[in-house]
Amino acid sequence: MKDCWHAQVKSVCQDRASRSMGMMSKVVMLGDLYVGKTCLINRFCKNMFDRDYKATIGVDFEIEKFELSGVPYSLQIWDTAGQEKFKCIASAYYRGAQVIITVFDLADIKTLDHTRQWLEEAMKENDPGSCFVFLVGTKRDLLSSAECRKMERDAIKIANEMQAEFWSVSAKTGENVQDLFFRVAALAFEDAILKEVEGVTAPTVIGPGGLISKFFFFFFFFFFFFFLRNGQ
Repeated sequence: MKDCWHAQVKSVCQDRASRSMGMMSKVVMLGDLYVGKTCLINRFCKNMFDRDYKATIGVDFEIEKFELSGVPYSLQIWDTAGQEKFKCIASAYYRGAQVIITVFDLADIKTLDHTRQWLEEAMKENDPGSCFVFLVGTKRDLLSSAECRKMERDAIKIANEMQAEFWSVSAKTGENVQDLFFRVAALAFEDAILKEVEGVTAPTVIGPGGLISKFFFFFFFFFFFFFLRNGQ
């Protein structure tokens, strides 16, 4: 985790820590079906790997808690479905993201090509320059060293086009997963503090655009599906 913060960040952190004021940032993970988004989240949040997990239906999220410079801090990590039929639902949850993570399978070049479209969809719901963007290649454990290097070179080119930070990880072995999310947390935390100093604060919205409780999320999600199905 980051040790050296901006001077203004240190000052705000001291004030927040003294008043036990916490913060939360929204992270959205996008990518094709079966690229390993859920496995990546489970490895980080639960330190587990399930080869036989079920594909995400619509959207889901996990909350991971930290303490940064004495300030309670949480990442709300949204796991969106890769299926085309759920895009209209998942896209509503892209709004208000501080971090967008586009995920692809290092063993499948097509999923890398599709990351541009995923990012484009997410940015329709967010202001330009308002989010940190990461391009993450998963399943590096399935490739030889030579194959991995070749895919990483291709991915870095696309990451540069996206103005994204590239990471190569394995949810199965855990390689680079914790470092990735610690990097995400550090950038989002510092940015949130600096925006607070500048008087730019993101509103807390109950619903797809904001940070919500797990209970409210599932209530909203199943309520939505009930009316969708009965309206057909």
